[in-house]
Amino acid sequence: MPDQAAGLRERARRAPRVDGPTLMVVGLPATAAPETVTERLAGWARRGRRWVGDPADWRIVALDPASPHLPLLASQQRRWALWVDSDADAFRRAYRTLKILHRHPGPSRLLALHAPGLPRAGLLSNLQHGARRFLDIELLVLSP
Repeated sequence: MPDQAAGLRERARRAPRVDGPTLMVVGLPATAAPETVTERLAGWARRGRRWVGDPADWRIVALDPASPHLPLLASQQRRWALWVDSDADAFRRAYRTLKILHRHPGPSRLLALHAPGLPRAGLLSNLQHGARRFLDIELLVLSP
């Protein structure tokens, strides 16, 4: 049974550490898996963002922004991200999610998770500006 033991070790190696950092993600479509977020983290790690560390260590938690648990989680969790798509309705969906976070109250600082190569000008800068000006939310946008 050496093959089975090797398989278990490999799965344990790839599984997120329980004590690794937790990233709460709002706005993640139901069709997207947490692995999609891990891929974004891996992209930043490849570009030299040392704070990411090993992307496989992150515990990704997708949360509905209208969750009744949001205020409690916002007070307990330090790392939050907003999923931002790149389609024609992306601004509307992302801004609506930010408005929900503002009303509940949710986190006041989030990392923008977006497709690689999405330019800062336009969608991302408009979201960042609107979040800060109208909702008192800081949206951290990393340069591609």
